[in-house]
Amino acid sequence: MNPKVASILENADLRHLKPEELAAMSQYVNSMPARLEAYRSLREHELEIMQWVAEQLQAEMPVEPVENLERSIKNALLMLRCCAMAMLLNDESFVHTRLVTWLAPRVTAYNSQNIDSTLYGLMNHRLNQVLGSDRMAVLTPLLTYAQTALPTAQPTAAVEGEVAIGW
Repeated sequence: MNPKVASILENADLRHLKPEELAAMSQYVNSMPARLEAYRSLREHELEIMQWVAEQLQAEMPVEPVENLERSIKNALLMLRCCAMAMLLNDESFVHTRLVTWLAPRVTAYNSQNIDSTLYGLMNHRLNQVLGSDRMAVLTPLLTYAQTALPTAQPTAAVEGEVAIGW
């Protein structure tokens, strides 16, 4: 549950809600149908979306070892599921706690930033096609947060006169 809503509910027996607390609770409750619809749609189409992404990724990166592509696809699937749950809960901190803290070191260790960059573009494109703009409106902020919180691809070529040491 959203931490702000949870803290409101903790003190519910002591007093009535303040106007700003009531507004936060109202926003949380009123956005629930849209979040539920987006979650259900994502759950129903997950296999179709990720299969398309996997096929496109392999076509765009044919020389990349399959095990590297599979690892990134599995991580992206975990990201998508985590973001979906965070969307349902309306809690961005869920993404950080449950995904970013352990996935960021993994991305760095396997040096999968280039694959992931291509993968995220494909995944976001397909999600928009399948889910549509209304459902994506509630999911996009969490996907964006997750994708930008993870390590990004490093330039592959050094600027003239500089030495690329990979740090």
